[in-house]
Amino acid sequence: MHLRAEALILAVRQHGEHGAVVRALTAEHGLQPGYVRGGKSRRIRPILQPANLVLGEWRARTDDQLAGLTVELIHSRAPLYAEPLPAAALEWVTVLTATALPEAQPYPRLYAALDGVIGAIEAAPAARGWALALARYELLLLAELGYGLELDDLPAILRSGGEAGWSDILAALRITGEALEVDILTDRRADTLAARARLVERLKRAVA
Repeated sequence: MHLRAEALILAVRQHGEHGAVVRALTAEHGLQPGYVRGGKSRRIRPILQPANLVLGEWRARTDDQLAGLTVELIHSRAPLYAEPLPAAALEWVTVLTATALPEAQPYPRLYAALDGVIGAIEAAPAARGWALALARYELLLLAELGYGLELDDLPAILRSGGEAGWSDILAALRITGEALEVDILTDRRADTLAARARLVERLKRAVA
């Protein structure tokens, strides 16, 4: 197995004294795990920041073996982690994707949407510029995994787009959050909802 592709870093777990197991999303090959030798080092650790865009190269002798992964940084989102709201949004959207998606199945629409949401978080001067895009990403993820919501159950802002006030945005996030909790983030995966709760609480405080 040999794969070389651009990827968005989603999750990093320390492994052994020096390495890290990384889960990253590619456009054509889906969610791909890999072992990064020296992943805890001062040089490589910043590259493995969730939401960073990298050029990854996975190599394994068999398809069943955890591939060795090398990474080259294309674009860093590290500065966003200095701001509480963007940091919470990036934490949630990456952990959601890493937790929900099966490995090695392509979801090109989700990859494009995730890249767009991360770009919006990076570019927008305030959370209102990306919060609705985040709710729409959650809605798309549900649909891509076979849990699409009925249009009649959605607020108008999720059905038709357009400008939205905070009441609309929070209503949209409430609906997608309930669906994620019931349909996808169950059992052990429910722990990831803590990241979403932190984000929603920060959004509410920001607009109070």
